Amino acid sequence: MIVVGVTGVLGAGKSTVAKMFADLGAVVLDADRLAHDVMEPKQLAWRKILERFGDDLKYNAEDLRINRKKLAERVFGDPDALRDLEAIVHPRVLKRIDERLHRLRRHPKLRMVVLDVPLLFETGSEKLAEKVIVVTASPEIIARRLAKRGMSESEAAQRNAAQMDASAKVALADHVIDNSGEHEATRRQVRALWDQLANIRRRTRPTRRA
Repeated sequence: MIVVGVTGVLGAGKSTVAKMFADLGAVVLDADRLAHDVMEPKQLAWRKILERFGDDLKYNAEDLRINRKKLAERVFGDPDALRDLEAIVHPRVLKRIDERLHRLRRHPKLRMVVLDVPLLFETGSEKLAEKVIVVTASPEIIARRLAKRGMSESEAAQRNAAQMDASAKVALADHVIDNSGEHEATRRQVRALWDQLANIRRRTRPTRRA
């Protein structure tokens, strides 16, 4: 089994690429989904977020979940607030990823686990991976995708400011997938990397270093 990290700037299409690997047989560990899990009501992270950012982040008295849109508005553009949120959420997400990797290593027929992590380098999560793939796309394509999601230019700029830029991520990558074109072109790149990487066998934990 090989552990592959997949990352990229907002709108590049890392989750699309991760799903393509899943279609080929990989198990995908989605950091965003795990972040949702650790922020569920009554979890420790949920309590700490409400203590730090305010009880009004809950939807209402019946729905105790954190309103992630309101939370994003509160932290993006405020570096101190963002750092505090990351200090609450990221270690717990990384712990869950590590625990799941430990369990997955018991399956001898599993060929690949993909870590779908937006802030792979920023959180040090690349140390859990043996290879890192950075997904890229042209700025024009990214802008169109984010507009389709209903994200304003200012909101996108605030979120991107919290990440390493695309060129810095590419410089640290083992492989790059260009997701600017049609899905089939991206799928061919994914298939080529699957054929190359899924045959790698590891007997020890990853030793990759940033």
